[in-house]
Amino acid sequence: MFEQQRRPASSSIRHRHHNCTVTFAFPSHLRSTSDSSRTTPTTSHIQTAMPSTTAETLSLVNRNVSVAPLVLLSATDHYARSAKGTRKRVVGVLLGQNDGKNVRVSNSFAVPFEEDEKDPSVWFLDHNYIESMNDMFKKVNAREKLIGWYHTGPKLRASDLEINELFKRYTPNPLLVIIDVQPKDVGVPTDAYFAVDEIKDDGTTTAKTFVHTPSTIEAEEAEEIGVEHLLRDIRDVAVGTLSTRVTSQLQSLQGLHHRLQDIGRYLDKVVDEELPVNHAILGNLQDVFNLLPNLSTPKTAGAIGLAGPQAAGDSELARAMSIKTNDQLMSIYLGSLIRAITAFHDLIENKVQNKQQADDKELKKEEDKTKETIKKTENLMLNGDAPAEQQGKDDKSKDEKKG
Repeated sequence: MFEQQRRPASSSIRHRHHNCTVTFAFPSHLRSTSDSSRTTPTTSHIQTAMPSTTAETLSLVNRNVSVAPLVLLSATDHYARSAKGTRKRVVGVLLGQNDGKNVRVSNSFAVPFEEDEKDPSVWFLDHNYIESMNDMFKKVNAREKLIGWYHTGPKLRASDLEINELFKRYTPNPLLVIIDVQPKDVGVPTDAYFAVDEIKDDGTTTAKTFVHTPSTIEAEEAEEIGVEHLLRDIRDVAVGTLSTRVTSQLQSLQGLHHRLQDIGRYLDKVVDEELPVNHAILGNLQDVFNLLPNLSTPKTAGAIGLAGPQAAGDSELARAMSIKTNDQLMSIYLGSLIRAITAFHDLIENKVQNKQQADDKELKKEEDKTKETIKKTENLMLNGDAPAEQQGKDDKSKDEKKG
């Protein structure tokens, strides 16, 4: 009746009763003796550990993950119905296509899920529900296959590796998408992850960890129509194109600022030996720094013991870069200023034309009104003479009869 399964991070028991399959994951202190050497990954380990550069890792990072707006809507509705106002998260299944290079998430469905808030390693998931729902979705659309799962995080948790191992029975390499249903910053509300083996530098046993891969929101034609219809009521029509571009650039700079802060915090933890040195991350950072111009000042050059001519060369390079940058910024400023003045002139011309058209319409109305008044007067005069002549003829005929 009970079947014990061993997992890399926990032991689980599947309990079948009345066609209902539930997985219970127990914490490490409740495991058997044979599993005592295994450790449960902590949340900080999952969030910060990065695998060494391998062919598998590079292939996963280079995959294009696109999520349909319907999936975001379904996940938000699932959270609003089940866990709104609480710190709980909801879990669901992702459906779509995965050809090895491009991953398209086109649909999803919710899954009954519960976990202990105090001990996140204790959780349960209904297996039969996933299988039955997957079979029904196959009948509707055979192209949509089970490719992974999602939860509303908003961050990775300690039990995510265990749940990901559970979904490997349905797909070889499941995709995990964390959907932020309550985003605080403007941007893409999804984070995509794949599970890989982390190769450690000290030669110890490899362990599973998540590697982040970029994700985008892409809608099909029918979905674009629906999204535009939803945004029509909340979009401010008074906002122009220039303000939209400025807002977009500001949000991009804020996102870059947050990423740089994350990099700084990570390097501080590495220096303080809170995190191990990862050569893949340091190599990527070095590539980024190599793309920046080397603008060493004479003071810095002298501090490291360089000769005077080289210090002067560095100073000339810094001066040239500053002049070029200032020239570019001045060109951008003048261009924006000219565009603003042109826009003001167009606005003035538009107002003058509108006023002229309004005056012409008013003058035309007055002319039409005058013509109509004259025409009515003429009609009244003509209609008034005809009855007078008829009245005179009637009086004359009456006098002749009397005589």
